[in-house]
Amino acid sequence: MRGIRGAIVVGENKKEEIWQAAKMLLSQILRRNKVKPEDIGACIFGCTDDLTAGFPSTGARQMEGFDKVPLFDNRVPDVEGAMERCIRVLLLVNTDLKQADIQHVYMGKAQELRPDLRNF
Repeated sequence: MRGIRGAIVVGENKKEEIWQAAKMLLSQILRRNKVKPEDIGACIFGCTDDLTAGFPSTGARQMEGFDKVPLFDNRVPDVEGAMERCIRVLLLVNTDLKQADIQHVYMGKAQELRPDLRNF
């Protein structure tokens, strides 16, 4: 089992934007790591306090194959100076990939969280 991380910033606090951002982030993680939903042991989302209009897991649940994936939403700590409107995710995945071969996905402005993992 490996952990795959990612993050994305949402434009506005609207449920459709939150759902769409979650789906876009998960799609990229799955594609880049050649993961299928049935390989996922758990998907844990964290949101900043300013995202209150919807749950990222609701967006994920709309994706094909995610009807059986255990999903969980929570809040990230409200730290002074932290990135706003940010969704973070941790996927626990059954994979044969080595830790060094895992591609964590930080999209758009969220790339600032992990500049050492710039996505091309």
